[in-house]
Amino acid sequence: MNGQRGVALLLVLWVLALLSTLLGALAASVQLQNRQAQWQAARTRAVFAAEAGLSQAVMALQARDPKARWPADGVPHVLRFADAELSVSVHSEKGKLDLNAASMQDVGRVLKSCSADPQMIGQLLDALAEQRREPVPLRTLEELRQMPGMSFSSYRCLVPWITVWSGQMQPDPPFAPASLAKALGLPLVRSAGIDPGQIFTVVSEARLPNGYRSTLQTTLVLTSVKEGARPFRVLRWEE
Repeated sequence: MNGQRGVALLLVLWVLALLSTLLGALAASVQLQNRQAQWQAARTRAVFAAEAGLSQAVMALQARDPKARWPADGVPHVLRFADAELSVSVHSEKGKLDLNAASMQDVGRVLKSCSADPQMIGQLLDALAEQRREPVPLRTLEELRQMPGMSFSSYRCLVPWITVWSGQMQPDPPFAPASLAKALGLPLVRSAGIDPGQIFTVVSEARLPNGYRSTLQTTLVLTSVKEGARPFRVLRWEE
């Protein structure tokens, strides 16, 4: 009889231990799901806030009052949307190096400024020259990433400086980033009163009170402000 009681007690203790393990695993799973839900909610809020910054930039670029228009000089504008802090900047594509039109010497200078390996520079310039002999030019910046010799670090360095939409042999100095102007030896010229064109890259960064950030980079073409018409057309969208 005592032996049966001992076995029953061990069985009960074993069941209790098993239930404790299962409950612990369930609690950990619920906690993980709760954290994931909080992260997803924060991400969604930050993305929406960044998109609000993009909308604000488009409205500022199309403002009827010239004094209210934002210059396309890359200077950040600090805004607020709900509880998010926004930093929004506008860059004219006319201030960037066009991969379809720029000289190979200028492309090489920019690659060198990004600390690219000399062998890689040679491979890339050859690939770019071969691409230009094709009837279809580069249509997206991402096509450059696939070219022989292009490293990820060099590509990320180049992205703020390059375009495939301006059609110009050289960047317009008033809109060129300072680092690009230095690499190409462009003169320092103020952009006030100079036409920035219709194609822009808007960088909108949203930061929530909990520290979560979301950055949206959108290259767009401004369109007619007619009633009911969409004010812009997206060429490139990166989150």
